[in-house]
Amino acid sequence: MLKFYYGVATCSLASHIALEEAGADYEAIRVDIRGGQQQSPEYLALNPKGRVPTLVTDRGVLSETPAILAYIAQTHRAAELAPIDDPFAFGELQAFNSYLCSTVHVGHAHKMRGGRWADDPAAREAMTAKVTQNMSDYFGIIESRMFRGPWVMGERYSVGDPYLFTVSNWLEGDGVDIRKFPRVADHFERMKARPAVAKVLDVVSAKS
Repeated sequence: MLKFYYGVATCSLASHIALEEAGADYEAIRVDIRGGQQQSPEYLALNPKGRVPTLVTDRGVLSETPAILAYIAQTHRAAELAPIDDPFAFGELQAFNSYLCSTVHVGHAHKMRGGRWADDPAAREAMTAKVTQNMSDYFGIIESRMFRGPWVMGERYSVGDPYLFTVSNWLEGDGVDIRKFPRVADHFERMKARPAVAKVLDVVSAKS
């Protein structure tokens, strides 16, 4: 059985949903982020980065959302969560997920985790002030150039969809109206209607 470590209101939601969509045999273990459990010796022994998500498999431990999503898709092929047999299409999906990880997530994190990049309070304030514009710009690119519809990669649902759903959920808190991006907003509502998504959201909220 897989062991999946997640935190409430974090990017781990994407992998959590993917595990449920895949029908994986897994145990979900909540990490108390606010309480600092991710920095405990026990957790750091699993993931020395002190972050979530973390997936414990029979071959070892995986971290980083794009890697975990790819692993889920590749090990649960019957769920058809990625175009595994088409190297270019799979690369496109990886490019989308990498953009969410390396650019969108980092832009969002400047709001509450500026201390990772600067010690100067003025610099942190400047980073925070830029978050709304940056997130709006990023989603403008997703809406107009990257999102194919009706799902991220077109007609077939993939592991890119729970990831987009997860970061879309941050927009309101970042001062961005999701309605500025009609296709992303429609995707967000359709995602909430999926049974796997509803189940995971219930689990997460029940333990928050």
